[in-house]
Amino acid sequence: MFAQYEIGVIGAGNAAEGIIHGVLRNSVLLEDRIIASDPDERRRRAFADRFHVEVTDDNRHLVQESYILLLAVKPQIYREVVAEFADLVREDHVVVSIMAGVSTRALESCFPNIKARVVRVMPNLASHVGAGMAGVHPGQHASEADLLRAQRIFEAGGKSVYIQDEALMDAVTAVSGTGPAYYYFFTEAIVEAARRIGLSPQHANLLAKQTALGAARMLLESGEDPATLREKVTSPAGTTASAMASFRKHKVFEDIVDGVVAAFERSRELGR
Repeated sequence: MFAQYEIGVIGAGNAAEGIIHGVLRNSVLLEDRIIASDPDERRRRAFADRFHVEVTDDNRHLVQESYILLLAVKPQIYREVVAEFADLVREDHVVVSIMAGVSTRALESCFPNIKARVVRVMPNLASHVGAGMAGVHPGQHASEADLLRAQRIFEAGGKSVYIQDEALMDAVTAVSGTGPAYYYFFTEAIVEAARRIGLSPQHANLLAKQTALGAARMLLESGEDPATLREKVTSPAGTTASAMASFRKHKVFEDIVDGVVAAFERSRELGR
């Protein structure tokens, strides 16, 4: 069946915005092959103004006219959203879900009359700047070609990794899906500390942000693990050693681990 659009985005939020930005920036698709739907007129207008793609508030129209359906709605409401158009989903559709915690089997069950080709993906916010990370897992009816198509979409905004065991997708959610917020939170704390010890807000922000960028690039490009790099910065009885001693005293490491585990457990709860 001919479809006017290659990708139909259901839910024009921040996550979908980063994905479409990558797809268009890297010419994976042209703007006239993408349509986005959202009940919020402001989000529709934002997509239309920024990307010059077609927008609609009619999910049924979008489904009828698209090949790949990118589900980017909140996991708490996906069943009622999908119920609006489930009867229109065809076996030639590829349903790509970026909803935290929602398993491929749960999504497949929304289409009882067909063998829905579902691919579950967990991206992150850094796709907005071409540095995203996505875990990808195909459902039982998805083909290898479906998996590769999904990976091509998400690698336009960064990198992807194939996750063979779907049970680990909740771990991907906790580590990289939620992960940017951990780094932002830590940077917030550094900026606040810098201000308390006398730096201007402008200098505090610049110093903290550039340091974060440099640290990330060292992790990616040096080939060394985080502990080794940390040790290279930490001279005996020096300033870094004092900071590390304070972190250990207040169990900062354990608190961060607990936070990631809490995100993992919440992802599993969302899928129940």
